[in-house]
Amino acid sequence: MSLPLLVATDLDGTLVRSDGTVSDYTRGVLEELERRGVPVVFVTGRPLRWAADVFEYVGEHGLAIVSNGALVWDVAREAVHLTRPIQPGLGLEVCRELRAALPGTAYAVETLAGIGLEPEFLERHPLPEGARRASIQELFTEPALKLLARHEGLEPQEFWDLAEETVLGRLVITWSSASSLLEISAPGVTKASTLALLCEDLGIGAEHVIAFGDMPNDLPMLAWAGAAYAMADAHPTVVQAARHRAPGHDDDGVARVLAGVFDL
Repeated sequence: MSLPLLVATDLDGTLVRSDGTVSDYTRGVLEELERRGVPVVFVTGRPLRWAADVFEYVGEHGLAIVSNGALVWDVAREAVHLTRPIQPGLGLEVCRELRAALPGTAYAVETLAGIGLEPEFLERHPLPEGARRASIQELFTEPALKLLARHEGLEPQEFWDLAEETVLGRLVITWSSASSLLEISAPGVTKASTLALLCEDLGIGAEHVIAFGDMPNDLPMLAWAGAAYAMADAHPTVVQAARHRAPGHDDDGVARVLAGVFDL
C-alpha cells in the first residue's frame, strides 16, 4: 500500500490534548511530515478565532478547514480561501420550525466577524470582546458560517434526533460537544465535502488521505478518507464507524500512528 499523500485531522479530542496543548512529540512529527512534502490539514468544528490558537502547527502549506467545513482558511496569507455559508432565509426558517418543535431551543450564529448569541444561549466558553446578544432575527441578517442550537433540558443524542426529524435534511446537523449543542451547516457542507473539494484542487484522491477524529462531526470525513482512525477515547459511533484505532489524544495518538505509517 502506498503512503498517504495528505493527513486530515480533527483538533479537540484528537490532535490537541485535554489541557489545550500540542505536545513537542506531536509537533515534531507534523514538522517532519511537512519537510517530506505531506500536508497536514486541520479539519475542525472550531470557529476561526479558536482554530487560530494552533495554526502554528499547520506547516507552510497553510490551509485549515474550520467551522465543520464552512470555511477554508489560508493560514499563510491570513485570508479566506473558500466559504460555504448558510443563507439567512433558510436559516431563519429552520430556526422557527426547530423552536416550535422543541421549545426552549436557543441560538447563536458564527460569522467571519465573530459570534452573536441570543440572551438565553448559555455559552460554556469565554466570549470574545464585543460578542453581541440579540434575537436570532436580529443576529441572522447575513450569511453565517455556522448556526448553533442549544437546549438545556434534552440530552445530546435526543436533541440531535428530534432536530433531524424537524429539519429533514434542509441543513446539515451534527455535534461535537458533551452538552446538548447542535452545530448546523449549509446544505451539503460537512468536513468531508469541503476536504474533498480541497483535495480535488490538490489532485489527491480520497484513497490517498489518512484521517483522524473522535466525535460525530468527524463521521463523514472518516467515511470518505482512504484510511480512517478513531481515537481510543472517541464517541462510540465514531469507534464503530472507523476502520482503525489510534491511541488517545492525551497519548499523542495521531502522531504515534503517523510515525508508524511513515516510519519516522
